[in-house]
Amino acid sequence: MDIKRVKIDAVTEVIVMTVTNMEYKGQVQKRINEKMPLATVKGFRKGAVPKDLVEKQYGKAIKIEEVNKVVDLALGRYIQSERLNLLGTPLPKINENFSWDDTDLVFEYEIGLAPEFELNLEASNDIVKYVISADDKMIEDQVVRIQKQFGKPIPQTIVEESFDISGTFTNEEKGINTKSTVSLSIFKDKNTADKFIGKKVGDVVTINTKGLFEDDHQLMDVLKVSHDEVHGLDIDVDFTIETINGTELAELNQELFDRLFGAGNVASLDELKTKIKEDAENQFAQQADQKLMADVTDFLIENTKFDLPAEFLKKWLQTVGEKKLSPAEAEAEYERSEKGLRFQLIEGKALAQSNIQITFEDLKSFTTKSIRQQMAQFGQTNPTAQEVEGIVARVLSNQEEVKRLSDQVVGEKMLQLFKEKANAKTKEVSYQEFIAASYGE
Repeated sequence: MDIKRVKIDAVTEVIVMTVTNMEYKGQVQKRINEKMPLATVKGFRKGAVPKDLVEKQYGKAIKIEEVNKVVDLALGRYIQSERLNLLGTPLPKINENFSWDDTDLVFEYEIGLAPEFELNLEASNDIVKYVISADDKMIEDQVVRIQKQFGKPIPQTIVEESFDISGTFTNEEKGINTKSTVSLSIFKDKNTADKFIGKKVGDVVTINTKGLFEDDHQLMDVLKVSHDEVHGLDIDVDFTIETINGTELAELNQELFDRLFGAGNVASLDELKTKIKEDAENQFAQQADQKLMADVTDFLIENTKFDLPAEFLKKWLQTVGEKKLSPAEAEAEYERSEKGLRFQLIEGKALAQSNIQITFEDLKSFTTKSIRQQMAQFGQTNPTAQEVEGIVARVLSNQEEVKRLSDQVVGEKMLQLFKEKANAKTKEVSYQEFIAASYGE
């Protein structure tokens, strides 16, 4: 079979395949001979139909089947032998002059190629690696929250300054209907808090969202609105009071410490504060890592230049999936997925350049760590190795889970690589400063 590639541009080519009669004729004849004893044509007994009539009735369909088998096999082998790094899958080109009656048949497939490009992980940049510290006020506030959480609620009839109020925030226009529990100290403006003083269960208090909290992002937690909506949100919301509770704070004693952290792990208020600080800063470190990963990703996508076979991919997107896309839908889908595709190629290049491979041991170790963390969250702080290994084995027998966990392992390795190579500048900040930096405020 004659196979050649015709270059369209740096990332798009056409594979041209010429199938001669000799490459399919024998198999077609074999299939026709097998068909003869079973063929039925009006006027002839079954099995006694002349061969030329069998060929006339079934020959073209058999030829199409056999030629397609030859083409599919040859195309796959050619792509493998040429080590073509494809994006998408080959698309057959329509030739209006094509005829299945021809002896030699020419097939053309358009392909999109992954681009060749240079990747510099150590390029100069303005990326910041944040180190977030928990300040004294945050720690003190957390101590009080713990005392409240494990304290004894005392139902009240009238709201006073130190009480917690549960109820429902509503705003019909924005579709807000959210149950929340708040303390009056959460509000930025004392005048807002004063609106609640003296109110009773069933009363409705109307407040405005603009400047309601020190950080507008608290609206996401309290009202369950999206991040895009919270900035400058200026609407009235009604809060219907459903319960009012004072709290008898839990005593900071060994019983509480053991309940929180296990027997003997914390033995004093100072140790409690140290533990709170450690736990908070571990969580902050994860958020800082996520931002670093996002910032380096955006930088690399913006500054690593290469062409994609965009027009090919838009045509290919119209053919994949259960629902066929229109050209306009494929265009929109490509625009949505282009950034992700670019990073997928950058990620592969980065891993290859750094000789990083994902092994089964990497996957097993990551899964074991995740399982232990999940069990600890549910109070199983000291499971046996046999218990953990059994769960890990079950998880890794699920192909979907293996794919998901593999992606997470790759993410961890990429983060470590970025930390080593990306030349980010380290900056120590408070959590509020980090939030402001993250959202451009």
